[in-house]
Amino acid sequence: MGAHHARAHRIAREIRRNRERVKKLGPGIITGGAGDDPAGIVTYTAVGATTGFSMLWLMVLATPMMIAAQNMAARLAVITGKSLPEIITAYYSRKTAVFMVTLLAFANVVTIGADLQGMAAVLELITGVPSVHFLAGITALIAYLVMFKTYRTVKRFFVGFTLVLMAYVIAAVLSKPELPALLKSTFLPHVSFSSAYIMAALGLLGTTISPYLLFWQASEEKEEHKTVAQAEEVAWDTTIGMIYSNLIALCIIVTAAVMLYGSGQSLETVRDAALALRPLGSEYAFLLFSLGILAAGFLAIPVLAGSTAYAVADTFGWREGLDNKVSDAKGFYTVFFGALVVGNFIYWSPISAVDALYYSQVFDGILLPALVGILLLLNRNGQVVGDLKNSRFNNVFGWITLGVSLAFTIVLLGRLLRSFL
Repeated sequence: MGAHHARAHRIAREIRRNRERVKKLGPGIITGGAGDDPAGIVTYTAVGATTGFSMLWLMVLATPMMIAAQNMAARLAVITGKSLPEIITAYYSRKTAVFMVTLLAFANVVTIGADLQGMAAVLELITGVPSVHFLAGITALIAYLVMFKTYRTVKRFFVGFTLVLMAYVIAAVLSKPELPALLKSTFLPHVSFSSAYIMAALGLLGTTISPYLLFWQASEEKEEHKTVAQAEEVAWDTTIGMIYSNLIALCIIVTAAVMLYGSGQSLETVRDAALALRPLGSEYAFLLFSLGILAAGFLAIPVLAGSTAYAVADTFGWREGLDNKVSDAKGFYTVFFGALVVGNFIYWSPISAVDALYYSQVFDGILLPALVGILLLLNRNGQVVGDLKNSRFNNVFGWITLGVSLAFTIVLLGRLLRSFL
C-alpha cells in the first residue's frame, strides 16, 4: 500500500511539474512559431511544389540542427545576461557586430515587406477589398500592441497565434498524401546537385534556422531574466518550440507536394499559393491556409521588427526591451517602427512577394554557416561560458548544421560563379 501511495505521489508530482513547464513556455515556443512566418510558409510551399517529398529528410534532420542552434543562442544569453550583438561586440569587435546586424536588418526588412504583402493579399481574397487598404491597419495594430502594451500581454498574444498554425496540420491531413512515398522520402535521404535543388535546400535551412530567430531568442531570454539555474527550463522551452515549428513546416511541404508538385503551376504571389488548394475542391483547406498566413504574419512581423530593434539597440548600447515605455527606449522603438514602415514600401516595388520571401530565405541560408560558426566558438570560449560547457547534443548537431549549410552554400556559389564565367 505504501509503494502504491509513493507511486501515486510521484505521478502527481510529475503532472504538476509538466503543468508548470507548460505555463512557463515562452521565448522558445514563440520563436518556433515565428519561424513559420509567411516567408517560411511560402518557402516551404515552394520546396514542396518544386521538389515534392524529396526534401522531407532534410526537414527532419533540420529539427535537431535547429534545436542545437537555438539552444546555443539561448544559453549564451542566460549565462552572460547579454544579447548576441553585445556578446559579439565584447569578444570579437563592434565592426563584426555592425556587419552582421546590417545584414540581419536588410533581410528582416525585406521579409517584413513581403509578409505584409502576403497578409494583405490573403485579406483581399477573403473580403474582396483591394489589398493596399489593409497595409496601414495591419501595421498600426502590430505597432500598437508591441509599443503600448506590457511585455506579458505581448507574450500571451504571440503564444496564442502560435496555436493557430495547427491549421497546417489539418491541411496536410485533408490533402491525403500517399503514405508509403511520404515515409520513404522522410527517412531515406535523397540528394540532387541541380541548382534548383541546392537553392531549395538553402531556402529550407535559411527559413528553418533563420538568423533573426537566433537573435530574437537570445534577446527574449535576456528579457525574461533567466538565470543559469533555469538552463534546463530554457532548453525544454526551446526544444518544444522547435519541434512544434518543424512539425508545421513538414505539413506545409507535404500539402504543397500533393497539390502542386508536377502540376506546372507557378507561384508568383501568396495568392497563388492559397488558391492552389481550391482545384481539389477543398474550400476548408483554402480557408485554413489563409488563416495560417494571417496568424503567422501577426506573430512573425513583430518578431522580425523586434529582433532588428534589439540587435541595433544592443550594438550601439541603447536602452532596449519590450517592458520599457516608448519614452524610455526611443531608439529601440524608432528602429522597431521604422522597420515596419520601410517594409510597407516594398509593397509598391516591382519585386514579386514570392521572390522576395523565397530568396531572402536563401540569403539567410548562405549566412547560416558564419553565424553557427560564431555560436560554436562562443560556446567553447571559457571566458564567455566559464565551466558551463556546451552539451554533446549541441556540439554534434551544431557542427552538422555548419557542415551541411556550408556544403550547400559552396555548391550553389560555385554553380553561380561558373554561370558567369
